[in-house]
Amino acid sequence: MLLLKSFAKVIDNSGALVVEVINVMGGARVASLGDEVVCVVKKARPLASGEGGSSNAVSKLKKGDVARALVVRTVQPVRRLDGTFVKFDDNAVVMLSKQGTPLGNRVLGVVALEARQKRWAKIASLAPKMV
Repeated sequence: MLLLKSFAKVIDNSGALVVEVINVMGGARVASLGDEVVCVVKKARPLASGEGGSSNAVSKLKKGDVARALVVRTVQPVRRLDGTFVKFDDNAVVMLSKQGTPLGNRVLGVVALEARQKRWAKIASLAPKMV
């Protein structure tokens, strides 16, 4: 469960490293696995310098940007329909555009199975492993 002002790790290559939740989409008070949230970037990768940096390493997000994100891991245990519980070591999100497509083209880490069950098949296909 992610509440207002919760911090989460970003596990894609959009340029953000740490975000803070400022709103939960859909009117809920808390966000769980597979929910969409609005976040502000608290820490981002440094911008590449002009001569040494390659053009494909451009960060899409910088510190202070507000963007949407999908919750893919939570520390709080979540009960599944078969009665099992799943929990992770950290809170993690994947950054989204306003249209709902992923900002990054790689997902770097485990994603919960609830992402596929809640209409996020594109992110599930980018993930190296589903748990």
